[in-house]
Amino acid sequence: MKGKILKKITLSFIIWAVHFNINLHAQAFRKYSNEFLNIGADARAFGMGNSVIASVSDVNAGYWNPAGLTEVRDAWQGALMHAEYFQSIAKYEYAAAAIPLNSGTEGTIGFSLYRFAVDDIMNTTQLIDNQGNIDYNKISRFSTADYAFMASYAGNLFNDPNLSIGANAKIVYRHIGKFANAFGFGLDAGLQYRTQDQFYFGIMARDITTTFNAWSVNEKKLNKLELDGETLNEAPKDKIELTMPKLKLGAAKKFDFNDKFGLLAELDLNFEFDKNNDWLSSEALSMSPSLGIELDYDHVVFLRAGLNNMQYETRFDDSRKLTIQPNAGIGFRYKGVTVDYALTNIGNSSVALYSNIFSVKIDMAEFIK
Repeated sequence: MKGKILKKITLSFIIWAVHFNINLHAQAFRKYSNEFLNIGADARAFGMGNSVIASVSDVNAGYWNPAGLTEVRDAWQGALMHAEYFQSIAKYEYAAAAIPLNSGTEGTIGFSLYRFAVDDIMNTTQLIDNQGNIDYNKISRFSTADYAFMASYAGNLFNDPNLSIGANAKIVYRHIGKFANAFGFGLDAGLQYRTQDQFYFGIMARDITTTFNAWSVNEKKLNKLELDGETLNEAPKDKIELTMPKLKLGAAKKFDFNDKFGLLAELDLNFEFDKNNDWLSSEALSMSPSLGIELDYDHVVFLRAGLNNMQYETRFDDSRKLTIQPNAGIGFRYKGVTVDYALTNIGNSSVALYSNIFSVKIDMAEFIK
């Protein structure tokens, strides 16, 4: 019976994907819209190559798969993360909380906040006037920042503690100094199924209704910008930006070697409804796998490794080379506090330099025992 229900739910996701793909090209999608929401959250997940769709079971499930929030049952959890990119030019901050309702019997709610920004950018467009005079007092500073607030809810489906479903509603705010800003809204949905012998399965549909941004441009400020003596006095005509949905499938297995050592391994398949440089790609669909493992000692010390971003890279001679991004991480848990660290993009396999990511998680259930 459970297998039939799970098949029906999976089939519903596939039908949605096909329906979306048929109507895809009738929409005005932007290839890199709201890209900051694809970075991720939590150093543990980064260390595992973002392969946590099926196994995530804490406060960070709000980002990866909201269905996993049902595993937060006894007391609230909180999480914080800080990451820096491009030699600390860009900073990424993340905070989240998960609160079980009536010890989880009525589901779990979650809230998360994201900020990706480049601050203190020098605006020197007015530094030199038309006569060639330099006035340093006309140098100003501005920030470009992307924000997102996400509210999540998860509960068990058909009163089955092993089958859970969850959803996110997110509000996006983006601004580029005083020149432009945008507001947006979107929805995510996820599913998880756990077996008694510690097999985990997950489905995550991100931006299922497409996430849109409606941009507002301050044309007076924009008109003051100059490039090579010419005024940039024409604002973009298309001010609606749509984010293309993504589908992620995951399967994981937990191995307990003895009462001290355990291993978690997960394989995820990440689908995009577009042609890109992923490992498998067609005109309508692209797919890139990711793999992550986590070795733990007594649920206190954790060692992690992962592979993701399996893509073809075009070289200067137009040849293509398959690249894979390796990741590694460690974690330490003492009572209800877990501190995690991840080193991503080892070997500089992408255009961004390797990044150091730190996160901390607090589980109040450990303090009230």
